[in-house]
Amino acid sequence: MARFMKKTHSLLYHVLIFVLAQLAWFSLLGLWIYWYVSNYIIFEQNAITPEALSGAHNVFTLVSGLVLLIVVSVGMSLMFIYLTRQVSLTRMYDDFIANITHELKSPLSSIQLYLETMQSRDLPKEKQDEFMNLMRRDIDRLNHLISSVLYMSGLEQKRTTRKYPHDYHIYQADTTLRELITESGRQLKLPEGHLHISGHAPCRCVIDRNWFRIVFDNLFDNARKYSTQPLQLNIHFSCSAKNIFIDITDNGIGIEPKELKRIFQKFQRLSSPDIPSVKGTGLGLYWVREIIKYHGGKISARSKGKGLGTTFHIELPVYKATKKRYIRNLLRNSSGRLKRHEKK
Repeated sequence: MARFMKKTHSLLYHVLIFVLAQLAWFSLLGLWIYWYVSNYIIFEQNAITPEALSGAHNVFTLVSGLVLLIVVSVGMSLMFIYLTRQVSLTRMYDDFIANITHELKSPLSSIQLYLETMQSRDLPKEKQDEFMNLMRRDIDRLNHLISSVLYMSGLEQKRTTRKYPHDYHIYQADTTLRELITESGRQLKLPEGHLHISGHAPCRCVIDRNWFRIVFDNLFDNARKYSTQPLQLNIHFSCSAKNIFIDITDNGIGIEPKELKRIFQKFQRLSSPDIPSVKGTGLGLYWVREIIKYHGGKISARSKGKGLGTTFHIELPVYKATKKRYIRNLLRNSSGRLKRHEKK
């Protein structure tokens, strides 16, 4: 409802600009018609020359006309910007629908093929188990896609906490973050030695393990999609008095400077001739940013250019050192009461 009201107010605002611009235009037209007709009548009745009419009246008409003309130009410019943004947004939604349809259809087709094969053939037990595992993987992929869309909808309506209950706890940052990173690396089946963790964060943080695991899953999967060679990930931890810093560096194709600011927006997917077959919904990095924001942190990206990889820089608040009220609210909203014990 809040989202609908916001859109309605935005629409009314631009309709008002359009109406005012039209009123200014008709006022300008009427002013110039009046000026022309009145001068024509004076010419006819008094037979005077145009030079005799120069004075305050003509200056007022000229200035008023210029002001109204500026108002019309500004109004039309604002409407053009608004329409351009709407066209761009519509194009992004169309791309999103096409991408999400493809992403949903692919695992469904795979599951259908496995089921039809199992029904039509007498497969050995080992092959059946293999097909079952593959179908479970595709089902997990479908579940992840659907959850992404629902989570985004919850973020838009500011109802994520109620729709998707969080489970925040106090953790030792170094130990917990290493565990989550290792789990994400295993899920993506990264070869041994392709995931390197350095540095230390000897401080405490308040996170939801499940949701923060999704952060690493999306960042690692994104790095793999945009790599033309075997993926190498370097994660570095550090800690200040108030913040925990996590730097995730990959050896991917890199990001152009002009693209760095928009990669965290909804439905944004980098298109590169080096990797023409990259698939996705354009929600991964947007989701990452929102999850980190709900943890009281922030994320940014930097890249030295094409072919030089990308580094994602994450900052999280240190427990009891900063954002005390916000962190207490996370803990309270997670369980309905402030945690009485701290998980190591």
